Amino acid sequence: MTDNEDQVAGLLLAAGGGRRLGGRPKALLEHRGHLLVEHAAEVLRAAGCARVHVVLGARAREVRTRAALAGCVLVDNPEWERGMGTSLRAGLASLAGTGARAALVSLVDQPGIGAEAVARVHAGYRDETSLVSAAYAGVRGHPVLLGAAHWAGVTATATGDRGARAYLREHEGDIALVECGDVARPYDIDTEADLRHLE
Repeated sequence: MTDNEDQVAGLLLAAGGGRRLGGRPKALLEHRGHLLVEHAAEVLRAAGCARVHVVLGARAREVRTRAALAGCVLVDNPEWERGMGTSLRAGLASLAGTGARAALVSLVDQPGIGAEAVARVHAGYRDETSLVSAAYAGVRGHPVLLGAAHWAGVTATATGDRGARAYLREHEGDIALVECGDVARPYDIDTEADLRHLE
């Protein structure tokens, strides 16, 4: 295991209830013969994250039962209905004391972003002050690498469905953008129409 692999933990936000999908949790949707949560966790591993924390919320017990997530640390977010910000806070809190110096944050509902793009963002890690983000045609997107020096600030501003957005906007000048538009498609699985992206 290289230093980078040891110091950068994967943080998968997979707690959403799929409100616009008729209440079907995104973690339990199927893609290429696997649950989305399995697919997303494997992408983080393939991109070089030896440690992967997965934040669960909607139907967490069912996800734990059905999903093959051996080796992942499963983190329950009892406040998941209050938005992605609560999942980001729960996930970052779960990394405290692990020795991780950065969190590579990805979302469960973006299966068009594969290991190649995530590995590019991972490779941008330098130290705990790092802020790195994938970009698509120059526009910031996911995944995002948050050095540990930023966790307290992110936690203080992560509310509702905004996650780290407010913090990143304040620190725009410090973010290293890594273009990934040539190897990934950053669509979300949010609505019934988006289900066409699943294979």
